[in-house]
Amino acid sequence: MKETSQASISCSLEHSCLELSFEGDWLLQKQRPSLTDYLSQCSDPKVSKIQVSASDELNWDTSLVIFVRKLKQHCITQNKPFYSALPDGIAQLITLADAVPPIQAKNENTQPNSALHNIGKKALGIRQSSQEVLTFVGEVTLAFGKLLRGRVSFRKQDFGILIEDVGPKALGIVSLISFLLGVILAYMGAVQLGQFGAQIYIADLVGIGMVREMAALMTGIILAGRTGAAYAAQLGTMQVNEEIDAYRTLGVSPMEFLVLPRMLALMVMVPFLIIYADLVGVISGFVVAMGIFDIGLLEYYNQTLNALTFNHFIVGLIKGCCYGILVALCGCYQGINCGRSASAVGQATTRAIVFSIIAITIAASILTILFQQLGI
Repeated sequence: MKETSQASISCSLEHSCLELSFEGDWLLQKQRPSLTDYLSQCSDPKVSKIQVSASDELNWDTSLVIFVRKLKQHCITQNKPFYSALPDGIAQLITLADAVPPIQAKNENTQPNSALHNIGKKALGIRQSSQEVLTFVGEVTLAFGKLLRGRVSFRKQDFGILIEDVGPKALGIVSLISFLLGVILAYMGAVQLGQFGAQIYIADLVGIGMVREMAALMTGIILAGRTGAAYAAQLGTMQVNEEIDAYRTLGVSPMEFLVLPRMLALMVMVPFLIIYADLVGVISGFVVAMGIFDIGLLEYYNQTLNALTFNHFIVGLIKGCCYGILVALCGCYQGINCGRSASAVGQATTRAIVFSIIAITIAASILTILFQQLGI
């Protein structure tokens, strides 16, 4: 076994050159000479330059590297030349340590940004987001143009699965929400109309309210929380797994292969869901009217037919299709632009739901005012 020896430094001063020779075991678990003593020797006015070397039997680890580097930095601050005859391993480690810049500590006393600075930063962020949204919408529009020209191909099996997810699998939640919504509208109308003996107009309230507004609105919100979130999660997971990058590498457009079939599935199935929601809502209104005011089926049916016109159905379908497009755009946009981590997928899903509901609410307000102004 190799004998261990105490770490030491032999010093000699010749012609104003301080020579330091490292000997023994320079190890972290061993006792080492004090750095302060040798820094003071280097600061001696009689010393104009410093040279370090090592004995042949030197045993060292990073403790020696740290010692020599601090000694070198002190010589640099003293404007004294530093010469090294140490082994190549020590010299390379010192060079590597000098190449890494020191970490700058954050200034705790930094003044917070002004309100104007924060407003400008937000404005730039909105500008960048707007550009990304317009780019996404433009790419989707081009994909639809290629579809109309018959130049887009995607897997029919995938499209069938998307149709099933959007339509038949959503009937349960649409049935429940539409039935309860019809009950709420009927009870609200019954309380007020019963005071004037106009109970029969419950059919008008429920029929027009469901067909023209509420069925489309609630179906859009259901799709935002169910389908839009699913789109964002699916595409976001593909983005994290670099599957979308693989499509681009293979020359396959993600817009045509992933986004377009999802939008088509929503556009195809939303009208059927809205018609189904209209029917369920009207039936629930009849249940309430019959249970409270003993209104007969034929009487309720005729009053509903008299109240509803073709325009009401058209308005409801147009609104529902717009809501479906917005849900698809929000969900696919957030999924395609998702980050590269698991948390980013959750954030994209949340943003897809929030932005979808906001977009639906804004679109509902604009379309309602527009149709009222047009007299439709």
